[in-house]
Amino acid sequence: MALTGRTALLAALGSLPVGIWEPSWTGILAVNAPLAVACACDFALAAPVRHLGLTRSGDASVRLGDTADVTLTITNPSRRTLRARLRDAWPPSTWQPGTETTASRHRLTVPPGERRRLTTRLRPTRRGDRQADRVTIRSYGPLGLFARQGSHQAPWTVRVLPPFTSRKHLPSKLARLRELDGRTSLLTRGEGTEFDSLREYVPGDDTRSIDWRATARQTTVAVRTWRPERDRHILLVLDTGRTSAGRVGDAPRLDASMDAALLLAALASRAGDRVDLLAYDRKVRALVQGRTAGDVLPALVNAMAMLEPELVETDARGLTATALRTSPRRSLIVLLTTLDAAPIEEGLLPVLAQLTQRHTILVASVADPHITEMATARGKVEAVYEAAAAAQAQSERHRTAEQLRRHGVTVVDATPDELAPALADAYLALKATGRL
Repeated sequence: MALTGRTALLAALGSLPVGIWEPSWTGILAVNAPLAVACACDFALAAPVRHLGLTRSGDASVRLGDTADVTLTITNPSRRTLRARLRDAWPPSTWQPGTETTASRHRLTVPPGERRRLTTRLRPTRRGDRQADRVTIRSYGPLGLFARQGSHQAPWTVRVLPPFTSRKHLPSKLARLRELDGRTSLLTRGEGTEFDSLREYVPGDDTRSIDWRATARQTTVAVRTWRPERDRHILLVLDTGRTSAGRVGDAPRLDASMDAALLLAALASRAGDRVDLLAYDRKVRALVQGRTAGDVLPALVNAMAMLEPELVETDARGLTATALRTSPRRSLIVLLTTLDAAPIEEGLLPVLAQLTQRHTILVASVADPHITEMATARGKVEAVYEAAAAAQAQSERHRTAEQLRRHGVTVVDATPDELAPALADAYLALKATGRL
């Protein structure tokens, strides 16, 4: 139950003449008694809240940054008209800052035995599952003096998926992949390249690609054409330890790593390769295996939606053992982690040989563009000190990357905006040279 502002206003207006002409309990009673009777009648005529029926429908998933519409259907089984204000409560991260009040509150009128639909527009600011909280309804009488109030549970979950902003690079990378499919053996020569077909020799072709047996069976010189290997296995490994929680710009490093992994997965699945995902810090946080080319990207997006950085040091030995169990055959293992000296030198390097002796390893890391800006700063004493610190940090990252390269690891170190296309280019380069 709740009194409205209209009731308080009427009581205040009625008290003025009583205070001026007849300041007594009799005067107060003469004003408030009719008002109390009106409130009781208004309460009795208000539609009951307890027996209302509430159901939900609408979007069950949305990409981060987009909007989702969730429809709430209210059924009034009573014999009274429902005049109500409604608050559809969701977690704070479901709304843009400052928009919760206007987005979650609604007015509605439902005649007896009918239903109405209300649409709540969500725009989440974080990944993960967002579950609806209680729906609070305040039902008013026809005079607007008194209201019934109650809450209902109307369960609904909206999964907020990674935004996949790097998908804008996919057409250009697919065009590059189609170019690789049409190259000759001279340009794609390497261990593991796959024979594609025979064609007639044209001037400029590498004589080493001539198929002499096929030439002997026909009147023209035949050359072999090759295509990049297909049906190779790629394991994407996301390091979800403490270093992935560091913010670069407005987002954690983990978000940039996931965006790059999604672009690589989309490209590799189009190239005919099999893609799996492992997210690990001290235990497995997500594992996606055995998906077909059409199902792999939705499966990865759903698994990544629930990932959050864990404030623990990543167990490199456990990560290596899990990766080897996940990929028993020769694979391309793409490790998205940091290039900070301590985690690499103390964690990854001691166990790196276990991976490189069986698999091709590619390490991708998110670089901070602010460090590059600091390195070029001049003009003030503080700026010079910042530039020196930035140069030292860059030198340490370059030294760590060189240590990895000496072990046969391909290293990609780029800013969040450039990491996804750079990782895709590194994959295409490995594919073009037959190193997968």
